Amino acid sequence: MNNTLNAGNIFSGVFSVVMAVTGILNMILVHPVPGIIYLLLAIFYLPATNGWLSKKFNFPIPAVVKIILGIIIIMFTLGVSDLGDMIDKL
Repeated sequence: MNNTLNAGNIFSGVFSVVMAVTGILNMILVHPVPGIIYLLLAIFYLPATNGWLSKKFNFPIPAVVKIILGIIIIMFTLGVSDLGDMIDKL
């Protein structure tokens, strides 16, 4: 596992927390299914997950894939999700 503190690990950790909070809000305010999906995606962004995949399967998740998936997730969350509509109504 990569325990160094660098920009990639900080980004992954912060985005993982954002995804977990989005998942919890979806579970409470919208529906449990998208909330569970967001929580699973939060696990995908944890730096420890990337280290585990590298160690176990010899396949790390490339940073470019994380960034592209993160942009798609943010656009989906704010654009077409029910949570985005609920935030707009506040």
